[in-house]
Amino acid sequence: MNRRDDTRAHKYVVDHLRPGTTIERRIMVKNQSEDRRPVGVYAAAADVTGEGFVFAPGRTENELSSWITVNRPELDLAPGEETEVLMTIEVPRAAEAGERYAVVWAEVAGAGGQTVRNVGRVGVRVYLSVGPGGEPPSGFEIGPLTGGREKDGSPVLTAEVRNTGRRALDLAGELRLTDGPGGLSAGPVKVEAGTLALDGRTTVRVALDRRLPDGPWEAKIDLASGWTKRSATGRVSFGPVPVAATSAVDRSGQVLTGGLATSGLVLVLFAVYAYRRRARVRQPVAVA
Repeated sequence: MNRRDDTRAHKYVVDHLRPGTTIERRIMVKNQSEDRRPVGVYAAAADVTGEGFVFAPGRTENELSSWITVNRPELDLAPGEETEVLMTIEVPRAAEAGERYAVVWAEVAGAGGQTVRNVGRVGVRVYLSVGPGGEPPSGFEIGPLTGGREKDGSPVLTAEVRNTGRRALDLAGELRLTDGPGGLSAGPVKVEAGTLALDGRTTVRVALDRRLPDGPWEAKIDLASGWTKRSATGRVSFGPVPVAATSAVDRSGQVLTGGLATSGLVLVLFAVYAYRRRARVRQPVAVA
């Protein structure tokens, strides 16, 4: 299946294979530190539970990780040096149908003292569905949108999401608020819902700026897992902002624009890229 338009496959290895099939990926590993580093590359077990995508400790193996090999398990990289590693997934002919999870790690280790060993690693997730015929369908439902406020007065929009398909999902998207008091609007605000297991449910919570008025607002949330996309709309209110009896709040000069949610930072240790090859070589596809 061509996944060039599947944004999820740009970040992870996501595929459906028949028993007896072999595929290859090329992963670029780069040393972004200022020191020469020995790097171990290996596959290890993972799972998708109610807690999301869960990594097994160390080099714990599962069925899928035992199908994965790398041609260069040990690297020695100078500062700024990058190199390719060929990853192969070979599905046994007797493999049973179902979805499996693993991760391919690039790991560096160094001594932090005589009795301390510091280990850092970064990996590429693998979501592999196995079975005859085409890929199992992916799907999810978004429940009604609800507004409320935390104890500190911060407004929160919530919605329950249910996985209705036959593959795990990695959900993310945006929230927009329009037609608020005085014609105000806010957003788009990034929404991160994490990994949702088969038959799983989760409550998406979108925290907003404390200054956001009660409303009502027209809310629209867009969520996607790769090319599987859903939207939900609703009219919501957040309730009044709690104010202490001795306090006076002047909102006359407030102006709200888009981007009322905070964002985080991600520390990247390695840059990883990949492309897929089945019966013939295909064009490179970047993953993170």
